[in-house]
Amino acid sequence: MSGIDTLIFDLDDTLVVEEASAEAAFIEAGELARTRRGLDPRALHATVRKTCRELWHAFPSHPYCKTIGISSWEGMWADFTGADPNLEALREWAPAYRFESWRAALQAHGIDDPELAAMLADAFPRLRRERHVVYPDVARTLQELSNRYALGLMTNGAPDLQRRKIEGASLGGYFDQVFISGETGIGKPDRRAFEMLLARLGSSAVRTVMIGDRLTTDVLGAQEAGMRAVWVNRPGKSGDGEIVPDWEISTLDELMRIFTD
Repeated sequence: MSGIDTLIFDLDDTLVVEEASAEAAFIEAGELARTRRGLDPRALHATVRKTCRELWHAFPSHPYCKTIGISSWEGMWADFTGADPNLEALREWAPAYRFESWRAALQAHGIDDPELAAMLADAFPRLRRERHVVYPDVARTLQELSNRYALGLMTNGAPDLQRRKIEGASLGGYFDQVFISGETGIGKPDRRAFEMLLARLGSSAVRTVMIGDRLTTDVLGAQEAGMRAVWVNRPGKSGDGEIVPDWEISTLDELMRIFTD
């Protein structure tokens, strides 16, 4: 495309399957509860998502987590490595958070079993780390576009988590620069995050397009930073009527039509 020389991609649920991978790991971990207590793993999954969310929102560092984009279920398997005092606080709290989330979920089903809660708290991170599912259209699209454009990756989240996803999905080699909000304390949709990555890429907003699955953080954030944006709407959701992407696609294959014609 004339005038465009840089493309920036979001990671979670744009390139890698995040929500479905987390759900699968929760359900597989829940098989321990089925074996020991006859509890349906899907019912336990729904409950533990509720209990971990409540604990997550009550923790003093929650505003920081919201700023850089760490979700409650990601907190169930992150190591929170890094020098930021907020990461240190999360790192110290994480073992208790995971145990209490599972313990409360079991208790909601009438099961008081601290040993099982500890087993579940240990199993979920291991199972989630085994899942790095990449959408089938990702590798060929990135390979083709990397021959024509500078590529950046921009993701919100804890540094260790996002680095693990990138490495596990074998995506790092496609990108000239990777920006992770937890490494700077600034995340999407803050325009400073976009400006920092653009500076690293040696590009400018008018020459860059952002590609992501979230209207607020990816599309609106990029547009407010002076960039154009592609909404990757894989599920075929309805827009909100207020945020209008420059392009809307259902698969990354459609980027070929936009950027290589």
